[in-house]
Amino acid sequence: MSGLTNQWIKRIAGSSKPAYLLIPDLIEEAVSSGQLRARDRLPALRDLAEALQLNYTTVARGYGEARKRGLIDSKTGSGTYVRGRPQSVPLRAGTAAEMTMNMPPEPPSMTARLRESMISALAASDPYTLMRYQDFGGTPADRSIAAAWLRRLVPASKAETVLITPGIHSALVALLSQLSGPDQVICVDTLAYPGVKAIAAQFNIRLQALSDDEDGPLPYAFELLCKTQRPAALYCNPTIQNPSTRTVSQTRREQLAEIALRYSVPIIEDDAYGMLPESTPDTFAALAPELTYYVTGMSKCFGAGLRIAFIHAPTPRQAQRLAGALRATTVMASPVNTLLTTSWIKDGTVDAMLKAIREENTARQIIAREVLNGRDYDADLEGFHLWLRLPPGNEWRPSELALHLRSRGIGAVSSAAFSTDGNPPDAIRVCLGGPSERDEVEDSLRIINDTIDDPHHLHSALL
Repeated sequence: MSGLTNQWIKRIAGSSKPAYLLIPDLIEEAVSSGQLRARDRLPALRDLAEALQLNYTTVARGYGEARKRGLIDSKTGSGTYVRGRPQSVPLRAGTAAEMTMNMPPEPPSMTARLRESMISALAASDPYTLMRYQDFGGTPADRSIAAAWLRRLVPASKAETVLITPGIHSALVALLSQLSGPDQVICVDTLAYPGVKAIAAQFNIRLQALSDDEDGPLPYAFELLCKTQRPAALYCNPTIQNPSTRTVSQTRREQLAEIALRYSVPIIEDDAYGMLPESTPDTFAALAPELTYYVTGMSKCFGAGLRIAFIHAPTPRQAQRLAGALRATTVMASPVNTLLTTSWIKDGTVDAMLKAIREENTARQIIAREVLNGRDYDADLEGFHLWLRLPPGNEWRPSELALHLRSRGIGAVSSAAFSTDGNPPDAIRVCLGGPSERDEVEDSLRIINDTIDDPHHLHSALL
């Protein structure tokens, strides 16, 4: 807990939010990132007050707020424990939907093709080759095929600059460990992928949120940090951002790229959702190729279990440096997953799957538009999640609403999991890709709709 306490001290010192309200936010963030788990024991009030350099009453109020949100429990003689993320109610086929993880839908029209091409690829392979150690970062042949596929968004992509990794998260671990270090600053959105927060905490890297608007992070905010704090990198998720669904505009990308070039700040472009739209603004890798590390993968545009991602580095030399970091943290990507991905890129299955997912996403977003008519939410028609804001004056807190929805077998993620500035908005992320059928999407959205309008659930959820 000591490492977590040190992080909390920095967050409290750098936030204008009252500490008693920030404490439950920090607990929820730690649960979301896996730093705290269900049944973990929290420090006694006096111990935490001393560690955080706060008075006893402030910490007591903070624990009280966390208890109201359903985050912690206390028992006389046993102390205070994390409740954690409750298990979703076991699902029965066709009756409910799991929306906790952000995953693409599974188009039924692709099932036969996937099965047949998988069998064909495996049948044509030497099983012992698949069970041996592989080249770190992928074989030249696999990297060449990956580079050709990436070239639609990354013009400079070639085999020598591309590495294959076991998922985007692993790629980000390698990148953050290479580009930054303890107490260095990485610029991020005010809302960001929780995995980046967890990685930064592990490496004691400071995340500095940039003010933004509907077009993306504000250029003057980025330039001010470049002048005053010399950031180690700019991390961005510019297309169908998780969780806000925002796509950074072409003009804003050009402005941010120009500033990064002027101050020589590397860019980590997490383009997990970048292959979903039929057309997008230019990537940062196209606008600032000498500075941008471009990352994308299969988990968000093909299937969550296909843990394969690609890093395009600015130069072959920088790719080799990253290969060393990957070797230290992950050794190699699964040869079977790499084989399937390469085969599916070569035979056109990946592009066919993208088209089918895109069409299914659009159908589900149209359902959401009808069910949530009048609600304040953001979505991209070609994406598979939405960002739902709670009505002003609503009695629900995002964490309480997410907790209650999970108790009904519907997953939702509270804004606190994504917040990087200690001021999470009153909103939740809902994934539309998890349900197997469209009618399950509609049923689950109607439950969410009704729950928001019926605050008596708020009290029953906390009994």
